[in-house]
Amino acid sequence: MSDQQHDADRSGPVFHGSVSGAQFAWGNETVAQNQQNNTAPAAGTEALAALVADLLRQLPGAGLPERDREDAEAAAQEVLAEVAGPEGPDAGRLRRALAALKGALAPVATGVAAGTAVGAQEWARATIEGLTAAV
Repeated sequence: MSDQQHDADRSGPVFHGSVSGAQFAWGNETVAQNQQNNTAPAAGTEALAALVADLLRQLPGAGLPERDREDAEAAAQEVLAEVAGPEGPDAGRLRRALAALKGALAPVATGVAAGTAVGAQEWARATIEGLTAAV
C-alpha cells in the first residue's frame, strides 16, 4: 500500500498488489474490525490437514537450517491451502505440495541434515510415512 497519489484523485490509498482478505480503514478516528477465516478441510482430507498442522507446530523444534525450515513451512502451507480451498483440493497441486514437503523433510529422515534435534530423524520419517498414507 502506498500513500495517496499526488494528483487530482485523492479518494484513498493505492494498492500495488493483492489485498485479498485484507481489512483497511481510511479517514476514520476510531475503528473496530473483526475477521474470521473459518475454513474446514474438504471431506476426506481432515486427517491430512491435522497431520500437516501438527507438523507445522513441531517443525521449529526439529533443528532444520532456516532455509530448509522455510521451504518445509511453505510446502505445508500450500497443502493446507489446497485442502481448505472452496472447490476442494486439486489432485495435481496437492500431490506437488506433498512431494515438496516430503522432499524438505527427507534430509532429516535420512540423517543427512546436520544439526537437527534429537529424535528429529524418527519424527521426520514418521511424518513422511503419515503424509504418504494420508492421500
